[in-house]
Amino acid sequence: MARGTQVINGTEYVYEYDSIWNPEKKYGTHKRNYIGKMIDDVFVPNKKYKLQMELERARKRGPVAVTESRRLFFGTTCLFDAIGEKLGITTDLKRCFPERYAQILSIAYYLILEDRNPLSRFPKWARTHVHPFGDNISSQRSSELFGLVGENAKQQFFKLQLERRLEDEYLAYDTTSISSYSKLLGQVKDGRNKNHENLPQINLALIYGQDSRLPVCYRKLPGNISDVTTIKKLLFDLEFLATKKVKLVMDRGFYSEGNLNALYQHHYKFLIAAKISLKLVQNELNKVRELMLTRPHYSSKHQLNYFSTMITWPCQEIKKRTGEVVLSEKRLYLHLFHNDQKAVDDKAALNALLDKLEEELLSGKPDPAQEKLYSKYFVVKETPVRGVQLTPKQDAINAAEKNYGYFALLSNDIKDPLEALHVYRAKDIIEKAFGNLKERLNLRRTSVSSEENLEGKLFVQFVALIYLAYIDKKMHDHNLYRDYTLQGLLDELDVIERFEHPGHQPHVGEITKKQAELYQLLGVDAPA
Repeated sequence: MARGTQVINGTEYVYEYDSIWNPEKKYGTHKRNYIGKMIDDVFVPNKKYKLQMELERARKRGPVAVTESRRLFFGTTCLFDAIGEKLGITTDLKRCFPERYAQILSIAYYLILEDRNPLSRFPKWARTHVHPFGDNISSQRSSELFGLVGENAKQQFFKLQLERRLEDEYLAYDTTSISSYSKLLGQVKDGRNKNHENLPQINLALIYGQDSRLPVCYRKLPGNISDVTTIKKLLFDLEFLATKKVKLVMDRGFYSEGNLNALYQHHYKFLIAAKISLKLVQNELNKVRELMLTRPHYSSKHQLNYFSTMITWPCQEIKKRTGEVVLSEKRLYLHLFHNDQKAVDDKAALNALLDKLEEELLSGKPDPAQEKLYSKYFVVKETPVRGVQLTPKQDAINAAEKNYGYFALLSNDIKDPLEALHVYRAKDIIEKAFGNLKERLNLRRTSVSSEENLEGKLFVQFVALIYLAYIDKKMHDHNLYRDYTLQGLLDELDVIERFEHPGHQPHVGEITKKQAELYQLLGVDAPA
């Protein structure tokens, strides 16, 4: 890598640059990275470059020699080391972040173990635990580290992890909102906050493997972007990650004619929920309402009725080169379901709403935001003598109740309705993942002041989420939640110690039979 200088407004700045050949455009370009400036003929590095040099020296220095006897907690960080090797996390981080992978892992370990504690407490934790970096990372250093997590390296990590895990499983896709106090972040916008917090927000899109229950990748979105508009960017990201067999499962917030056309155009398999009020759904549902509520269409296992039919989707494809719109017909499976309990719950919710609307109208203080509902469900008359009189619009109430308990799924891949239901219900792992991100990894609100730091912090939290997701799946697979919470299990292993003495190999303290069994159930070997 070569160096050069550039004078800007009277100051001589120093930069490093690489020559990059663009094979498509057939010419070379230079990418500059400013590393400091010259003051009185002396090079003064900037904070970012100074941190890079410190990390490089730490990497070359290797393990710190033991100069005094120590006893450190080792049980959970040893577990994380083994999971990282098993899932290829450590190897892929080394490849993508050769100078910073140890710090990324140590902070990820800390975020998992120190539930919701701020990073300012990392030094205390580091003094008592064995961890990959093996040294302190101050709050300032962690902020600088987040700023060094580059986009190219991050995307390469996603690609490597995807190649390791994705075979033929569905990818669950969903978004969530993250509130922020910062006004300095470009993507923090006013939007429809899913947590009902009166704060500006950013949105976070996360992709999970349905069977492996492991995160694949994520990306950050502006806070005012709706779910339905994110699909095109998702498809671009999946192409960049070079996935060959893509199967997506999404909720109804992502349904639109344009999105289905795009999924067909990319030849991706999909399973997506659809509003029961859609014309294409109502046309088929009205044909089979009575039939699907009969005994042959009831599943005792799922406690619901079901019906499936194949319909034709009028697909519109726009040719990239010519812009020509090509019309074709595609096969689409419509799966219809009816749940009696859901119908009862929906009716109870409607009656609660009607009670509330009546109370507001009779009080003489109606809510302007509810005008459409007032006119939809009531005829309102007011006279000087009798006051406000309400007459319910029974036809409107009956029309709403007609569809209670029904829901629909669309797929161009899954023919069997109960299989489709099973795949779709497994999508709840996405919601659980968002809960882990927000609660356990302290991501309810962003507390960084720059885009670079936010990107880096989200990435480290995502790495931590992979470990949490793996442990969560193993605990479910072996019914460990019957006896432990996730924190309780980690605490059970965290007390295992490693002893270090100058001039001797480290050795591990006693491991109980129960602890050894937990390692086995979690799919790794107990520390030796």
